[in-house]
Amino acid sequence: MPDLEQILADIHNSETSQAARRDWNPGYQGEIDIRIADDGSWYHQGRRFQRDSLVRLFAGILRREQDDYFLVTPAEKLRIEVEDAPFVATLVERIEDGGRQAIVFTTNIGERIVADGDHRIRVEVDAESGQPRPYVHLRDGLEALISRGAFFDLANFAEERQRDGSNYLCVTSLDQTFDLGTTDE
Repeated sequence: MPDLEQILADIHNSETSQAARRDWNPGYQGEIDIRIADDGSWYHQGRRFQRDSLVRLFAGILRREQDDYFLVTPAEKLRIEVEDAPFVATLVERIEDGGRQAIVFTTNIGERIVADGDHRIRVEVDAESGQPRPYVHLRDGLEALISRGAFFDLANFAEERQRDGSNYLCVTSLDQTFDLGTTDE
């Protein structure tokens, strides 16, 4: 298993290469029939992408502006549909290194992210079902929905804490604490 410093260095290198793309501001704007389903699957004209390498390529040029998502190249900016979050965190692990604890997520496209002050975990509660909808911020406003299995694993890492008269499940990663939800009935 790679150590925490190597994981953080890999993430920094990835984010640095993404930063160069932020300056792309093409003149042409349009739409393309690409949809990212709520399970993280990518579709073009109703057909699922068969090549993971193509998904990773497009994911690298994905941008979010307010509630809209675009594929952006130096020549064009094309709006796509995203049903929920464009990625799904399918795996979570806890790494302890030199007295520090880190929560590391791996997405459906193999991207790794460490929860910290810039990559926060948030949990919404579905108004109709009452079920949690957990997310982790990846980069530039893009988030990954934390899969049900990964969320159960994350909950196993949690500690119960009391605040304002209520009990919460919380996880800590790189000295940042994230609430997963209340344990009060």
